Amino acid sequence: MSLGQYPTGAAHPALAGDVAGYCGYVEHSAVPVRRRELPGPRVPVIVSFGATLSVRSAGIAGELTSFVAGFHDSAAVTEFVGAQAGLQVDLTPLGAHRLLDLAGDDLRDGSLRLADVVGSSAADELASRLVEAPDWAARFALADAFLLRRLAAARVVDPEVGWVWDRLRRSGGRLRIDGLAREVGWSRRHLAGRFRRAVGLGPKEAARVLRFARAVRLLDASPSPSLSDVAADAGYADHSHLVREFHALAGCTPSQLVAERRGMSAVPV
Repeated sequence: MSLGQYPTGAAHPALAGDVAGYCGYVEHSAVPVRRRELPGPRVPVIVSFGATLSVRSAGIAGELTSFVAGFHDSAAVTEFVGAQAGLQVDLTPLGAHRLLDLAGDDLRDGSLRLADVVGSSAADELASRLVEAPDWAARFALADAFLLRRLAAARVVDPEVGWVWDRLRRSGGRLRIDGLAREVGWSRRHLAGRFRRAVGLGPKEAARVLRFARAVRLLDASPSPSLSDVAADAGYADHSHLVREFHALAGCTPSQLVAERRGMSAVPV
């Protein structure tokens, strides 16, 4: 049986567009807890308070503590037993590019140790201060302060890339990439290269993740979701297209995912 606390918090307004939000976690379980971590429009930063997390995916394998996960287009499986605690900071892909100075493959592939991204002393100090903070409100404020300091020296993103990302995000990935390239006055190939460097995935792959994330939200929102309706609302050609994309991005069918997320079945080994 797993028992946990999962407080959430919003980032400082100055970080809007770069930080999607904060989530704390304190968990205890006498048996292994396995979760399917889905691709989505975010770059999670995990600041662990000491315990390790087993992570397995196409680009990650092993025991991790504090780390930065990439902007993936495939699922990972995490597992822990005993106790774990920490803070998850969800950055947007452009936020990770700006605030963590990551680009291209570093944004996409596998995971990076937080100490390798921000420096060992900064990572250790942040973790220590989070552990010592009296409550979650204070921890979220510490995360704000850390990121606001990095914001002061953040890199500038191409306005064209930012505009295309925002259009894709707002549409749930349902816009044509060639049309967006024409609107910013770039070739599709030039847009793909500049976008991939700043976001980690190319615009076509990013749009695919955004469509998938919308489909997952629609499944979560309905007590008895119609897969045909979800497919149409999320921009898939038909029910079969939806199922194929779930196999590719989640490693399971939509029905299997719904059962897992509602506690009706376990994530397979």
